[in-house]
Amino acid sequence: MLLTLALLSAIAPLATDMYLPGLPRLGEDLGTSTSTVQLTLTTFMAGLGIGQLIVGPLSDGWGRRRLLLGGTVAFAVSGVLCAVAPSAGVLIAARLLQGLSGGAAIVLARAVIADRARGDAAAKLFSIMMIIGGVAPVVAPIAGGALLGPIGWRGIFWVLAAAGVVMVVGVLTLVPETLAPERRHGGGLSALARNTRYALGNRRFVGYAATFVFGFGALFSYISASPFVLQDVLGLTYGQFSIAFGVNSIGIVLGSIVNTRLIGRFHARQMLTFGVLLLTAAGLALVLEVTVGGTDRVVVLPLLFVMTSAIGFVMGNATALGQSQVPDAAGTGSAVMGAGQFGLAALVSPLVGGSAAGMATSILVCAVIALLSLLTLTRPPAQGVDAPAEPAQVAAG
Repeated sequence: MLLTLALLSAIAPLATDMYLPGLPRLGEDLGTSTSTVQLTLTTFMAGLGIGQLIVGPLSDGWGRRRLLLGGTVAFAVSGVLCAVAPSAGVLIAARLLQGLSGGAAIVLARAVIADRARGDAAAKLFSIMMIIGGVAPVVAPIAGGALLGPIGWRGIFWVLAAAGVVMVVGVLTLVPETLAPERRHGGGLSALARNTRYALGNRRFVGYAATFVFGFGALFSYISASPFVLQDVLGLTYGQFSIAFGVNSIGIVLGSIVNTRLIGRFHARQMLTFGVLLLTAAGLALVLEVTVGGTDRVVVLPLLFVMTSAIGFVMGNATALGQSQVPDAAGTGSAVMGAGQFGLAALVSPLVGGSAAGMATSILVCAVIALLSLLTLTRPPAQGVDAPAEPAQVAAG
């Protein structure tokens, strides 16, 4: 059951990163522009956000298993539609469906664990899920680069469709209904709207949520532009790109591990501040390099590793601190942060384009907004505020 849930939680990075090495070739095959190709990322990320925002509250009233089964079936079907898409327009629509179903899988996988475990047991399970989620972005582009030559970008979507079938079988055989009828409650989207107003009325929550969302925006600025910048500008082959992308993904994992080890010695807000400052510094250095330094791969690649490593100090801490501000609507707070995360990613992708300057500028702008949100909308923790509960939450997440 845990392995099935882990695959569900890892489906977003798999569906995002596996086909990244093939984006330039995809554009050539479909006879379309770089901006149009990047819309396949935009619609997928938008679908991830919308899917989580809708399906999470609905599952509180309808139960988990039916929605989870429907979501996994839809993901498998969307993979087939992507693989046979005759045009960019059809591919964009299929990627939207893939994002909606993937978002449902992510939010329901978390809900199933929350239904079955509490306290330390839940923290341990979520930690395992986060480790797998961190490994997936490392493996996915390497696998995509290895598969691109033999089977092409269409073959990669067939692989994702097969992963969807595996998820369907796993849900059918290994994942029972975990939300008993007596624990279900109505409200659905109306409850979401009410709790969303409550969360957005909390200034500190908004500050931490904005830090989380724009921190991810900086990361996605790199993700969406990296196939073009690393291959077309820096001259890497798609195999070398896959390796470089995987190494940078390891930076996120290493940053998260260091962050977990230091929580307890330092408060989560201190670690978050460090991460955002490091992210801003890396963004500024990238802008200087691509505008006046000549865009040398010897400089750009290490700076990208520093940037992704900084993300390991941002995402978990911002999530835990933000959730602590809305204890009466923690599920909705999580949905709001998730929807904002992928919603911004959907906007960033077409704006960045395929240039090194566009990527670096977007990283810096997102990092600066994250820093300003942290410094102006939140205050240093006082006694009893953001208190010692957060370190355990951050270590788990």
